[in-house]
Amino acid sequence: MGRRQLSKTRAGGPVARTARTKAQPPGGEVLARDRGWRHEARAAWYCGSALTGVLLVADLARGGLDGPRAACWTGLGALLLAVLLPQQVTAGHDWLAVRGLLGEKRVRTDLLTQVRRADGMTPRLVLRDAGGRRVEFDPEVLVANPLLWHRLDSGVRRARESGLLREGDAPLAELAERIDGEGARLLLEDLTRRSLPGD
Repeated sequence: MGRRQLSKTRAGGPVARTARTKAQPPGGEVLARDRGWRHEARAAWYCGSALTGVLLVADLARGGLDGPRAACWTGLGALLLAVLLPQQVTAGHDWLAVRGLLGEKRVRTDLLTQVRRADGMTPRLVLRDAGGRRVEFDPEVLVANPLLWHRLDSGVRRARESGLLREGDAPLAELAERIDGEGARLLLEDLTRRSLPGD
C-alpha cells in the first residue's frame, strides 16, 4: 500500500508537474499590452452592428424581411466584424502572445530563432521560437506601444546572447529606428507644448 501511494505521488507530484510546465508555452503576468486594441475592437463592433441594423431596417421598410433574410444580414454584419476585429497583442516576461478569432498563440521571446517581415497587403512581423511556435502580427502595434517593444527587445537580446536568433537583424533594426524616432518626436511635441506661453 505504501508503494502504491508513493507511485501515485510521483505520477502527479511536483516532479511530474514541473515536467508538464516546461513543455507548455510560457504563461504568467501580462506586463504590456496593445493600448489601442479596445478602441479598435469597439469600432469593429460598431461597424458590424451598424451594417446589420441598416440592412435589417432597409429590408423591413421594403417589406421583404423574413427569418432567412434576417439571418443573412446578421451573418454579413458578423463577417464584417470578423474582418475588422484586430488581433490582441500582449507580452510578459520572455513571452509574446497574439489572440485572434481562432484563439491565442504564444512564443518564447528568449528562445526566438527567426524574426522576419512578411510584406503583402498589410506588412506582418513573423516570430518563430525554438519550440516551433509561431506568431504573426502587425508591426505597427510595436510602434504604437513602446512597452510591448521593450518586452520583445529584452527577449530578443537574450536569444541573441544564447546564439539562437540568427535571422532577423534587418527587420528588428528597422523597427528600433522607427520606434526611437517616434519616441523622440512625441517627446519634442510634449516639450514644445509645455514651453508655449499661456499653457
